[in-house]
Amino acid sequence: MYCKSISVRDFRNIENAEVTFCEGVNVLAGENAQGKTNLLEAIFYASVGRSFRSAYTSQMIRFGCESADISLNFRDSKRDQNIHVRIFHDKQRLVEKNGVRAEKLSDIMGSFRSVLFCPEHLSLIKDGPSERRAYLDMAISRMYPMYIHSLQKYNHILKQRNALIKNAVADRETFNSTVELWSMQLAHEAAVISDMRLRFIRRAEVYISRFFSEMTDGGEQPKVIYHGNAGLCEDDYLDRKKTEERYLELLMSSHEREIYTGATLFGTHKDDLDISLNGKSARIYASQGQQRSLALSMKLAEGEICREEFGDYPVFLFDDVLSELDVRRRDYLINRMKDKQVIITTCEPDALSALIDGVKIKVSGGKYQSI
Repeated sequence: MYCKSISVRDFRNIENAEVTFCEGVNVLAGENAQGKTNLLEAIFYASVGRSFRSAYTSQMIRFGCESADISLNFRDSKRDQNIHVRIFHDKQRLVEKNGVRAEKLSDIMGSFRSVLFCPEHLSLIKDGPSERRAYLDMAISRMYPMYIHSLQKYNHILKQRNALIKNAVADRETFNSTVELWSMQLAHEAAVISDMRLRFIRRAEVYISRFFSEMTDGGEQPKVIYHGNAGLCEDDYLDRKKTEERYLELLMSSHEREIYTGATLFGTHKDDLDISLNGKSARIYASQGQQRSLALSMKLAEGEICREEFGDYPVFLFDDVLSELDVRRRDYLINRMKDKQVIITTCEPDALSALIDGVKIKVSGGKYQSI
């Protein structure tokens, strides 16, 4: 799969632009605030239906304009395709795939597949569990619609159950009569999510080890372990019935603690990944360079699993990460991924000279020129 071209109108600072890409490495280079990340954001939006920067739709529409348009042309393993998105200030949007209107976002999810790596992901190892859960949710959701459905249900049930807990002191009768129903539903979805997260991590770990070894001469061995909140051994999370029963047991035996804290204490919203190097916690003992190599390896592993599932690689989007990487890791991204389409943004002039083969695009004031 690769992105052939993208047309963008009134998106961020881009008044009107059309950019064509090669099937290999594409470097968008320019000063800050010129439109490099804006174009990458437009590509990502066409892929997943949301921004990786702002949750406010109005901020994506160029000042003084009523709407923004993104039209992305791509080639998958079978044919040329197009995704067109029009964004409005009132959070409404018009989405079309190959000229046919999509009624809901899930109708196009997975059509154009991409993997994003941005500066925030460099802290994937050292930051809190929520960052690693977000990595899992984004990676799995774009491959398995069932996971999106289960995750959405889980989050809705969790919100309702938390509201019930917060109101328990004032209305204990309602709490006592309904908490089991909410707990049963939460435990069921938690079992599905746990199972899918663990299966993904076990597949990803093989690739994480390989990529980390290639970037660091193979001196250290990474290990990634799924850490669920049910207190089960890792293999047991693959048994959905056992996981569901265990979560229900925990949820039904912790009412007083939950009322005291005002929140649900058990579930997949508490999951984490234990990431280590040679048996030592990478979060605590790994150097900054090692942590970044691990984070990059995790994102590249996401792409490999996508290839396994669909038969071709997703498009890799790297936003302004070259300045955060040393020379060896820069070279790896620029010159050792030629069998994949890569679109990189950078402020670093050296990035252009380091590119052996590919497309170089100069970005200035929302304008894009191949050089």
